Amino acid sequence: MPANHVHYYEGIGTNRQLIFDLPDNAPSLSGSQRELARLFDAPRFFALDDPLRLYLNFLVQELSLPRHAQGDLLAATFLGCLHSRLHVAPPPSRRLDLDGLDRFIQNNLEKRLTVADLASQACLSEAHFSECFREQTGVTPYQYLLRQRLAAARYWLTTSMLPLSEVAARTGFASQSALSHAFRRAFDYSPGQLRRNPQLSLSRNAPFLTPVAILRPTSQFSWICHQVPRF
Repeated sequence: MPANHVHYYEGIGTNRQLIFDLPDNAPSLSGSQRELARLFDAPRFFALDDPLRLYLNFLVQELSLPRHAQGDLLAATFLGCLHSRLHVAPPPSRRLDLDGLDRFIQNNLEKRLTVADLASQACLSEAHFSECFREQTGVTPYQYLLRQRLAAARYWLTTSMLPLSEVAARTGFASQSALSHAFRRAFDYSPGQLRRNPQLSLSRNAPFLTPVAILRPTSQFSWICHQVPRF
């Protein structure tokens, strides 16, 4: 059952439930086991064959012991067996609504947005969303979000006299220092230098810049987003 999926349950007679509540970054879904996360891309029903039923009984008994420390390993083994039986195929590539994501980002730019927040807008798991996003845009969701923040920061720096701390707050950076660090890394000049010389934002020779078509900000930022940082 995928996270946030509405579902109902009714138990008739004597019932026992074993619930695997696995966050996207659970150890049992990491590394070589990452493919197991596809089990949660869509709701599904399945029946247990005799070997898997025996293992499940063992798993329940093992987890009931005091001080058990192998829960992740037991869960990974069970999910691996289930994955092989269900023949879970990679989902078809899905086109994301980048315009909708842009609106969501711009409307919440001052917040500490995460990849999980963006994935929820697309109704996808974080892993599936990140995969689709990279395939469609060529960058990670984090890089895309950072570019939006930097573009907005350049707008405020060149059109207002807001303190750098306020610019950082409005564009989702944790502090003025974090804004300055990201700025220098991306553009090779500081926010203060840009404020003293706004023409830096229009320079065709500015380092770490390249034309890009995937960043499509709202109209208030369009004039400064002909070029964005390459990471």
